[in-house]
Amino acid sequence: MNQELLNKYAAFTVQVGVNVQKGQTLIIRCPVEGAYFGRACMEAAYKAGARDVVIRWEDEKAARIRMELGEEEALSETKPYELRSYLDYAESEGGCCLLAIHASDPEIFKGLDTGKINRVSLAKQEAMKSWREYTMKDRVQWCVVAIPTPAWAASVFPGLDEDEAQEKLWSAIFDVCRVTGGDPVSAWKEHVAKTSACRDKLNELQLESIHMTSANGTDLTVGLAEGHTWEGACSKAENGAVFIANVPTEEVFTAPHRERVNGVVKGTKPYVYNGQLIEGFSVTFKDGVVVDYSAEKNAELLGQLLDSDEGARRIGEIALVPASSPINRSGLLFYNTLFDENAACHIAFGAGYPTTVKGGAAMTTEELLACGVNDSAIHEDVMVGAEDMTITGLTKSGETVTIFENGEWAIG
Repeated sequence: MNQELLNKYAAFTVQVGVNVQKGQTLIIRCPVEGAYFGRACMEAAYKAGARDVVIRWEDEKAARIRMELGEEEALSETKPYELRSYLDYAESEGGCCLLAIHASDPEIFKGLDTGKINRVSLAKQEAMKSWREYTMKDRVQWCVVAIPTPAWAASVFPGLDEDEAQEKLWSAIFDVCRVTGGDPVSAWKEHVAKTSACRDKLNELQLESIHMTSANGTDLTVGLAEGHTWEGACSKAENGAVFIANVPTEEVFTAPHRERVNGVVKGTKPYVYNGQLIEGFSVTFKDGVVVDYSAEKNAELLGQLLDSDEGARRIGEIALVPASSPINRSGLLFYNTLFDENAACHIAFGAGYPTTVKGGAAMTTEELLACGVNDSAIHEDVMVGAEDMTITGLTKSGETVTIFENGEWAIG
């Protein structure tokens, strides 16, 4: 890969994505295959004034061995120190922020017991819930980025040799993350301004609901939570630091009302769930709840996702992404939700973000539910946008406005 661009990517990720503040501890979750990038981010963080940088190494090949051969009871356990190791940093003087580096094989758990995988995953998420609230409520800065690995690159570029596939994936990542031009800070400043303008216009409309249609059969009405706010491009943590949670990001999103979603929606891109692919799905909602579903590949796995808990059959996020997004225009299927969700409009099964309703970060779960914000142990984004998609909005005053036409913003 181009070392100069890699260093710019690392520096941008730390200084703008996470926006590490002086005196903070940066926690980095990094795959062992990406140690070189983790170290580059560590160096950038110290230069930015971090008090300390802690790297939590992750090995998905070891995770597969554990999942295949380990006892489910043992795999489902989370020792107190695992949770405290995050909370202690968050509660310490100066606080902490989080960088998660993704580099997953899309089908790392292919062929394993999907029920076991789902139950273990849910148990882990429940055990780490109090730390998860720090990111869901933007109590700390957090950022998710990705780097190539041989397995992931082979999925995106099958047929190429290992080195060439990784080089092409690096090139694609640099392009869609606005690094290729050599000045990602300026490129992102311009992008954030444009995305924020769309966000602000949606908030000005004071919408009651939106209606999504496409020739593929999607016909979905999504009522919006009481006091909802549209978010996008960047977020602000409790300490006032502005950060970019996902790199790349093209979305403007908000909270649906958990009881006011009706109609049919069709998946437009494969979705990776617990290390396996779900493709060609269709979901029917009635009064907010999934009442029917199907999938061309791994329908059983989709069912397990939807049965994770009571909130898993409802949606916690609706996100609008134009078809002209760099990820979509690349023509690539990344088999990675961080990228693919920013190629198309999407919904998320499960929990909503408290920050997508006014004052939500300070609300209890019960107060958020009263506003219509969904609660669940999961938050799983699935892509439903199409290039011919039309989205209209119904305002609180009863006016119908066109938001998307032929997959593009129509409110600019």
